[in-house]
Amino acid sequence: AKLESMKRVTNQLGIEIFGFSDLKIMPDFKNVKLPDIEETGKNPLENAIIKAKEYYKILRIPLFSCDSGLYFENVDEDLQPGTYVRRVRGKELSDIQMVEYYGNLAKNHGGKLVAKYKNAICLILGENQMFTRMDESIEIGPFYMVDKPHEKIVPGFPLDALSVDIETGKYFQDMDENLAVDRQTGEFVARAMKDWALEKGATHFTHWFQPLTEITAEKHDSFLSF
Repeated sequence: AKLESMKRVTNQLGIEIFGFSDLKIMPDFKNVKLPDIEETGKNPLENAIIKAKEYYKILRIPLFSCDSGLYFENVDEDLQPGTYVRRVRGKELSDIQMVEYYGNLAKNHGGKLVAKYKNAICLILGENQMFTRMDESIEIGPFYMVDKPHEKIVPGFPLDALSVDIETGKYFQDMDENLAVDRQTGEFVARAMKDWALEKGATHFTHWFQPLTEITAEKHDSFLSF
């Protein structure tokens, strides 16, 4: 689910990203076995950094890791999901079980909860080139988590069926996918790639594309500092 969300962001920037499952079709990595990394961080950013560092040690290629946590207003600490959104009392929940659990939690608090997702990203481009971000600009929310689910549950995004935008009253399920957080995250990735290129001595860049004319086209630009 997170990978598809990030692909939506980076595709708008002309950056193609791959998930670990895609490595199997790449000759240099088809025999690489990646371990499951234990997420022991206390918040989304710590988890994102842990995963990015460990996988970079193995793959030695530019990569990013993202993580998120769900937090409610006026809910006891022991009921706060935090980074364990899908895991409740040590049990990993299915999509349907998540809808049931969080729907009941909202019901027990008057039918709706004020919630937000704290998001974090760690981008590693080289041995000493790590970029991180976790702040309010890439949070999702506040929004309502309600007790009555949407009729449609999208695999991988079950809580969108319970999440309602406060301003419009629409379920996340019915909203445009291009949320503001995507734009903010996209800008972060673009800045990190630019910094990396400048450190490598780049002075120009090009947009290379293939219009429906069976020929390629390019647009050249340069970096300027004022």
